[in-house]
Amino acid sequence: MTEANANNSLPALSQSLAAAVERVSPAIVAVNARPRVPTSGIVWRDGIIVSTNHTVRRDEEITITLADGRWLPATLAGRDPGTDLAVLRLEKDQALNIDAVTTIGDDALKIGNLALAVGRVHERGVTASLGIVSNLGDKWRTRRGGEIDRLIRPDVSIFIGFSGGVLIDLEGRAVGINTTGLSRGGGLTIPASTVNHVVDTLLVHGHVARPYLGVAMQPVMLPAELRNKFNLPRESALLMLSVEAEAPAGRGGIMLGDVLLALDGTPVADTDDVQAVLSRSNVGQTINATILRGGEQRETILTLGHRTTPKGK
Repeated sequence: MTEANANNSLPALSQSLAAAVERVSPAIVAVNARPRVPTSGIVWRDGIIVSTNHTVRRDEEITITLADGRWLPATLAGRDPGTDLAVLRLEKDQALNIDAVTTIGDDALKIGNLALAVGRVHERGVTASLGIVSNLGDKWRTRRGGEIDRLIRPDVSIFIGFSGGVLIDLEGRAVGINTTGLSRGGGLTIPASTVNHVVDTLLVHGHVARPYLGVAMQPVMLPAELRNKFNLPRESALLMLSVEAEAPAGRGGIMLGDVLLALDGTPVADTDDVQAVLSRSNVGQTINATILRGGEQRETILTLGHRTTPKGK
């Protein structure tokens, strides 16, 4: 490429980036649902706003701020801590005259693609950050049991209001919703396919029912004599650090200090093993848990329930 062509292409790229932000900006709103600083949200469908669960801190008295400065009340349709998504609904007579975002499938993404993170925390305009898609991965499960269709990690600056904002391509199409609530290592993007599934579920049921145990666990090494005595296939298991009395584990007799060896017949060495078992199980299903207590192996039956989200969390 000649110097003249390079000089011509840079302004063209700059204009393309600005046009992409301008295209999506009307659908980006500020969500007033936590103290002091609003968070971002997106007009995902007609009358439906999507934001992130960890930044929507209230269940009531929520308002949104539109690009034209209007403030409108919104009601919480549901939230899913597992995928860090919250869905807000506007009254039917509140005409937005705003097109919902146009989404793009994550199968079109490649590492190195340019992308823009766009958010809004007030009526004075959006914020935008340019970067690339730095990492892509397969389907993964969050530490709260939510299933994300694909790992998408953008290399963009994380400004105030990043969570609940949107990652777009150079055409202004939404790749997904940005969040800092699912990873301690920076921001991630929840792909549009996952967002659509969760939105559908929350609009109908108000929550996503996922089985859980209600315990805090930590991997521990098993002494060789215990492994030999009980013919255990794994060198480690899971020590119960806390047990919620009214949760499935507590109701099933699991106690503080127990060591979980297997769940539903599957040996467990870390929390990922437990999540893998729960992901193929259903709320209301009974499963067998094998534990060590006082140096002896025991069996107990657990009836899986789902976690309810406390108000205001």
